[in-house]
Amino acid sequence: MAQPILITLRRTAIAAAAAAALGAGSIAAPTLAIARSAPESFADLAEQVTDAVVNISASTTVTEQRSVPTPQLPPGSPFQEFFDDFFNQRGQNGEQGAPRPQRRSNSLGSGFVVDPSGLVITNNHVIGDANDVTVIFNDGRKLKAEVVGKDAKVDLAVLRVKSDKPLKSVKFGDSDKSRIGDWVIAIGNPFGLGGSVSAGIVSARNRDISDQSYGHYIQTDAAINKGNSGGPLFNMDGEVIGINTAILSPSGGSIGIGFSVPSNMAKPVIDQLVQYGETRRGWLGVRIQNVDDAIAESLGLGSPRGALVAGIDEKGPAKPAGIEAGDVIVKFDGVEVKESKDLPRIVGQTPVGKEVAVGIIRKGKEETKTVKLGRLEDGEKQAKFASNGQGGGEPEKPAIKKALGLELSGLTDDLRRRYSIKDSVKGVVVGRVDPNSPAADKRIQPGDVIVEVQQEPVTTPDAVARRIDALKKDGKKSALLLVANAQGEVRFVAVGLD
Repeated sequence: MAQPILITLRRTAIAAAAAAALGAGSIAAPTLAIARSAPESFADLAEQVTDAVVNISASTTVTEQRSVPTPQLPPGSPFQEFFDDFFNQRGQNGEQGAPRPQRRSNSLGSGFVVDPSGLVITNNHVIGDANDVTVIFNDGRKLKAEVVGKDAKVDLAVLRVKSDKPLKSVKFGDSDKSRIGDWVIAIGNPFGLGGSVSAGIVSARNRDISDQSYGHYIQTDAAINKGNSGGPLFNMDGEVIGINTAILSPSGGSIGIGFSVPSNMAKPVIDQLVQYGETRRGWLGVRIQNVDDAIAESLGLGSPRGALVAGIDEKGPAKPAGIEAGDVIVKFDGVEVKESKDLPRIVGQTPVGKEVAVGIIRKGKEETKTVKLGRLEDGEKQAKFASNGQGGGEPEKPAIKKALGLELSGLTDDLRRRYSIKDSVKGVVVGRVDPNSPAADKRIQPGDVIVEVQQEPVTTPDAVARRIDALKKDGKKSALLLVANAQGEVRFVAVGLD
């Protein structure tokens, strides 16, 4: 824009004049870092893109529950058969087989056109399981929409409408180039009022707002309210850098904290939905956890980094590649894994079937494994962690030992029954936990099973005690335990040795 450029030139001229006044032999004047000023108006930008922003109306047919609840009778009551017949086979009006009443559940949201032929983007939660979706344009036209595909993980949906003329569309920008403090505008349908424009800045990047593994959202203070969901977040070039999806608010209204799906995360998902009608994400087949300071010290990593492998899917791609529980994944396909939350996003964006190099640290040494990625959606259909089915052998005699504030015993049939521990779980069972011990702080509890100490399998309490003593002699500050619950789900826990 002209005005910011003029301001920059004037300030530069002033700086040059000041430098000249200081004299040739004086210290050079410092370079001024001039921030881009706010636009005089957002009107031109809003006018440029508004016609590509649409309202979404989604309707779902819902069968209503009966207004009169079925009476609850005592078990074995001789009247049970009568009431079952009356309430389950007759309508509330007494007519045999009367259908239950139905109603229409409606929701309103926003969206935007990305292809003149009629491709529309919105949030998955805007349309849900609707059986009737209508796209309403700025000129008042209403077109029925077909759901091309949707994805709950990133909360995106792709719709298609048929129009007798090309539609106004907008393009995606590069969300990675957006910086904290950049101006943005949000356009949508707040509270069903129709097209509304709000302005703000990028407040933060890479926000995690839920348990979703794929969430690295843009935060903005541009007003986003109910009904804005699915609408676009524009940069000053009129490019979509985000899809507005959520707000943080105790009241349900905007308090200046809204979140958008970054365009660079959305585009691959949209491409897959358009091409296949579904997503096809890469799948590694591992269960991971964070690396904290204590775990990093136990593994000799120096500082916390990477994703600690806590479990391996027996039918997943990581298993044949030689990746094991206790490995720390620090690089995937050439991309550094700084923390555990990075890995699912990186893997999910990698093509199915691609052979990738996975950098791991195992017992202090760096190694590289080659993995041919599977498909996440296929993996989700399988059992999350299959039991290895091993068992048998003579049970250990119960020998009690105390270490780390834990009372430890060998696994016996009696202890398995007492704590309902699966036969596939091997190790040393925790019988009691000192409430003032570091182990209690790590939420180890009776019935948990210690499978490994410092990545070495243990089957007796004496073995645990020996490993702990050795770690203390080596000057270690904590012991890395692999702990299983009764169902066999494992996690790594670093317990202080002090």
